[in-house]
Amino acid sequence: MPVLDATHRQTRWAFFRQWLKNPLGVAAVSPSSPQLARQMIAALPPATRRVIELGGGTGAITAALLEAGIAPRDLMVLELNEAMHQTLRQRFPDIRLHLADAAGVQQVAAESGFLGHGSVDAVVSGLGLLSMPRTLQRAILEASFACLRPDGRFVQFTYGPASPVPRDLLDELGLDVRRASFTWWNVPPATVYVYARWQSTAVLATPMGPRAG
Repeated sequence: MPVLDATHRQTRWAFFRQWLKNPLGVAAVSPSSPQLARQMIAALPPATRRVIELGGGTGAITAALLEAGIAPRDLMVLELNEAMHQTLRQRFPDIRLHLADAAGVQQVAAESGFLGHGSVDAVVSGLGLLSMPRTLQRAILEASFACLRPDGRFVQFTYGPASPVPRDLLDELGLDVRRASFTWWNVPPATVYVYARWQSTAVLATPMGPRAG
C-alpha cells in the first residue's frame, strides 16, 4: 500500500471531518480517488478548454483538471462548504473559486465575468445529486446547461447503481445520459455519467461524409 504524503493525509482528514459534521451534505467519507478523477477527465469533450466544477471538495478533481492542461483562468469552481472552500483557496490560489450554491452557477458565472469569454465546454460535478430533491436537481441542471455550449457535457459521478437523475426529469429537460466508466478504486466505488442535450447527441452520432457538389 502506498504511503500517503502529509498533504494527502491532511486533505483526507479534513474531508472526513466535514463528513462527520454533515453526512448528507458531503457525498462521501473520503475525497475522490485519482482513478475517479482520471475517469472524469476522460469523459470531457475533445479539446476541452473551459470548465466549471461544482462541489470542488478538497480538490482531487480540480487538481486533475489543471494537470490535464486546463488553465487556472479557464476553470471556475463552486464550493458551498466554507472549510472546503478555504482548503481549495490554499491549494489553488489562481483558479476562479466561489463560495456559492451550485443552483446559482449561471448567475455566478455571469456576474463574475466568466461567461464573458463564451460558453463553457464542460461542467464536472462532485455533488451528491442522488440525495437531492428533484427540484434542486432540476435547478442545478438548468443553470449548468445554460452555461454550456450546445454540444457541451455535464459530467457527474455517483455512488448509486444508476443515473442519479431520473429518466423522466431528463426527458423534461431534453437531456440524454450515458454511463461513461466505473471504478472500484474509490471509497465507495463510483460510476461516471455524462449528460448532454438531445440535439447535440444526434449531431455527434451522425457520420461526416464528403459534401455533395
